[in-house]
Amino acid sequence: MTGVADTRPGALAVRGLRTVFASPAGPLTAVDGVDLDLAPGEILGLVGESGSGKSVTLRSLLRLVRPPGRIAGEVLWGGRDLLGLRPGELRRVRGREIATVFQEPMTALNPVLTVGRQIDESLRAHTGLDARGRRARGVDLLDLVGIPAPATRLADYPHQFSGGMRQRAMIAIALAGEPRLLLADEPTTALDVTIQDQILKLILALRARLGMGVILVTHDLGVVAQSCDRVAVMYAGRIVETGPVAALFAEPRHAYTRGLIGSVPRAGGERRPLLSIDGTPPGLGARPAGCAFHPRCGFATDACRREAPPLAAVAPGREAAGREAPGREAACWHHAAVAAAGIEAPVPEPA
Repeated sequence: MTGVADTRPGALAVRGLRTVFASPAGPLTAVDGVDLDLAPGEILGLVGESGSGKSVTLRSLLRLVRPPGRIAGEVLWGGRDLLGLRPGELRRVRGREIATVFQEPMTALNPVLTVGRQIDESLRAHTGLDARGRRARGVDLLDLVGIPAPATRLADYPHQFSGGMRQRAMIAIALAGEPRLLLADEPTTALDVTIQDQILKLILALRARLGMGVILVTHDLGVVAQSCDRVAVMYAGRIVETGPVAALFAEPRHAYTRGLIGSVPRAGGERRPLLSIDGTPPGLGARPAGCAFHPRCGFATDACRREAPPLAAVAPGREAAGREAPGREAACWHHAAVAAAGIEAPVPEPA
């Protein structure tokens, strides 16, 4: 993304984000030059296979990566670079302006503290409420996320909540400081489809009510289609494609995106076998030269093996209604050939 960073309150611009972990075998790059933009109130889906760097990217935005990890680049939040803030300044941003919902609520919540106590800790850190005001606000937060009998549930421990209720409690804690941005790391993982639908509807309702932006990390394209405005596809620590959800799903411009979409069952029409992507993502210490996806890609040529393509603007696709879809970017030397192949044809075998 090469445009001028948005400096409005609630806008996020990430430039060249890189997270490297030192190891006896040498440096391991988990996040490799990520660029992202998020407008105020927008929901961005960050998708990719396990190990692609999604969760590390989210943690890196708020400098939650501990040594031996090192973070470089720029994370511009309303014009301020979060990576350059002093610890005290960053603590005032965490939880108050930008909040995080971690991937597994049973391990993220403290099992020996009541849910009410954990909400109270967040309120004490990010608001000026007294004890009575914090309790009233805690009841309001549990009610906001749809937990019944909130006044009595404040005294319950995490193990007394179901998986979906724990996830709602995590969201309540995250909302305590009324943040402008919510970083949600797979908030529907391991939940049944009914609870998953409830959590997604809750996030959408909170976005509409509070006007906050959301970065939603997931590997489920159905979740992205249901809840996101734009999507960024991540592979081997890099963003390989980004654009509006409808346009990207209709006309992927990267072979990896095309493979992900082709592996999802489709309703209606003739039954077809699901497509798959051969091989597995490379490990942190075994990424190939050039485009990291080329060993699994049927469109790969010698150019792909020699040099990694930059994430660059591509010709706009068209949404279902026929309107042009701006903001399409892809890191692929052969994005035009990928688009021309469509999503109905089989995924080509790697050469």
